[in-house]
Amino acid sequence: MRNLFAGIPAELPDELTQTVLDAANVRIERIVSHGQASPAGFWYDQSEHEWVLVLQGAARLLFEGDAAPVEMHAGDYLEIPAHRRHRVEWTPPDEQTVWLAVFYSVG
Repeated sequence: MRNLFAGIPAELPDELTQTVLDAANVRIERIVSHGQASPAGFWYDQSEHEWVLVLQGAARLLFEGDAAPVEMHAGDYLEIPAHRRHRVEWTPPDEQTVWLAVFYSVG
């Protein structure tokens, strides 16, 4: 049995992304942030849909065209449709944020 909270390094100079499952039409990743955010001017524009859950910590996501970011805390999740441009505005620098991201295609 594996644990999503196991094996996380104490120091993370960069965001850590690890694939937990990769199968036909679906990929599940564990993402660990520790104060990281998207670079200035960078937007994710993914060809897959994404369902993301904050397991631990917090984050703020901004969607292109929206005035205010979405605050996320442990237990919060949302669906991001394919090609919905978004960015990570903030994760707390004093604690780790552990995400579970499910990427999938339809059709």
